[in-house]
Amino acid sequence: MGNTFTKLMAFNCVWTMLSLASCSSYSSKGRLSAEADSRNSPPQDELEESSVDSEHILKFQAQEFFPVTVDVDMSRPIGKFPRIWRFFGADEANYAYLENGEKLIKELGELAPQEVYFRAHNLLTSGDGTPALKWGSTGVYREDANGNPVYDWTILDRIFDTYLMHGVRPYAQIGFMPKALSLEPEPYQHKWNPDLRYKEIFTGWAYPPSDYDKWGELVYQWVRHCVDRYGASEVKSWYWQTWNEANIAYWQGTPEEFFRLHDYALDAVRRALPDARVGGPDTAGPGGQFMRAFLEHCLRGINYANGKKGTPLDFISFHAKGQPKYVDGHVQMGMDSQLRAIDRGFELIASYPELTGIPIIIGESDPEGCAACQGEHLGYRNGTMYSSYTAASFARKMDLADKHKVNLKGALTWAFEFEDQPYFAGFRSLATNGIDKPVLNVFRMYSKMSGQRLSVNSSGAVPLDTILKEGVREKPDVSALATLDKNEVCVMLWHYYDEDIQGPQAGVKLTLSGLPIRFGTLQLRHYCIDQEYSNAYALWRKMGSPQQPTAQQYAQLEKAGRLTEIDRRQSCREENNQIILELDMPRQAVSLLVFEWSPRNN
Repeated sequence: MGNTFTKLMAFNCVWTMLSLASCSSYSSKGRLSAEADSRNSPPQDELEESSVDSEHILKFQAQEFFPVTVDVDMSRPIGKFPRIWRFFGADEANYAYLENGEKLIKELGELAPQEVYFRAHNLLTSGDGTPALKWGSTGVYREDANGNPVYDWTILDRIFDTYLMHGVRPYAQIGFMPKALSLEPEPYQHKWNPDLRYKEIFTGWAYPPSDYDKWGELVYQWVRHCVDRYGASEVKSWYWQTWNEANIAYWQGTPEEFFRLHDYALDAVRRALPDARVGGPDTAGPGGQFMRAFLEHCLRGINYANGKKGTPLDFISFHAKGQPKYVDGHVQMGMDSQLRAIDRGFELIASYPELTGIPIIIGESDPEGCAACQGEHLGYRNGTMYSSYTAASFARKMDLADKHKVNLKGALTWAFEFEDQPYFAGFRSLATNGIDKPVLNVFRMYSKMSGQRLSVNSSGAVPLDTILKEGVREKPDVSALATLDKNEVCVMLWHYYDEDIQGPQAGVKLTLSGLPIRFGTLQLRHYCIDQEYSNAYALWRKMGSPQQPTAQQYAQLEKAGRLTEIDRRQSCREENNQIILELDMPRQAVSLLVFEWSPRNN
């Protein structure tokens, strides 16, 4: 479209929303639920102290309304909009082909067919495929009486077939260790549940192989099988990486043993498919010294598998998690911890000149570290706190990539669904029993955004440096992302606060300037996530929280879980070659405004 713009000559603006004055009928006087679960909390990383005094938490509570101006300049594109949201994952690989799992895989694929990726643990774990919390299995490998390998791809094929049938591609995690190859095979399958200590999960699957040649041959046969089944062109589009968080107890070996495991695995991948996309190491956090040692080994070390210098590295991956707490009867999120981990990870990678421009995947990027755990401090997961956190945090991941001048390719949301569990049971998930949660609708919003990212200036934005230092606790973060693609502009607005407590609405005045050359009709569609719209959890609670909803109730919940377009027409106004809209946003609300124009007929 270029940067040549002229005065808007004429337009007829149609705004499809319930009210020009409000995103919803939500009243800020009604306290938001903490959605807390009373069960025991899992072990947490050492919590970092915030520099925000508790007095600041109450700063905005006496108000009922505060004004915010958001300016979007359509004449100032700042680069291609990075679609980093397209990555998802889960511990329990077998859920993907079960009824509700396949339903959700299909919904993820519909976001961006053939562009969405899914990463799962336990793709090589021994077992009959029966899933459990933090457990999955495929039974791909065993040995006969003479110690010869026997491969069975049946369950693994079922997982990948389900992905690909619905437009989702594998982010193939090479792990965990089959029982017949493990140095310490007993005990093998854990019996973990949220009431047990987290470390109970680390059993025989977490150990190094007894034979690295057999390990490499297993990976080679797997990739060859995928090429034969799906075709080389398809498999080349996947990501391949070894293990998960080998810098902590997921790997019951030394760093050097992991480098050897990784070398044998990726050498096997490349022997089967020479131009396969390979990388890693998907560390817990940015990885620190472990990550440096890994990068040094890949860049300058001797490859354990083939004796050559270095190990192929097409992308680098690490993880980043927040640290929510339960404080004074409510959840307090810890976005600062997650963003600091990303900041450190980008800084480390950027310190290697030879890695300039390499794609980076944040292979797990979440508000905290355990999707299957439960507890009061995890009570944010069912409602709008999770969705608004997601909108605000993804924008800051992009900002951090710009800060360090790195190539952020993806930020993977480690959340899926849990079969045979109560409705809204407190797990970190995108859906519950086939009912979509509000957070999934943020990704539906992101899927509508493409093209060039536009410059945004918000008077209500909390600066990135402030969030890194102390989170979003002194005042709310009210800001936006905006994109321009041909004849369409998308503006995602959010009103986020770390504290799950009552607060005033934001009165947002959105101004779009730098309008394109002459057009005739401008149409605006408004999508909203708040207590009233795109929120099955809120409706479920109004129903009385049924654990056995009727068919009618289930249909209503399914509908409420979808992204809602507010559909009453109103006019917006044009002033001085600008489009101006005003709307009120409740705390933890997210809105997507989609402007589309048609050429003017002269």
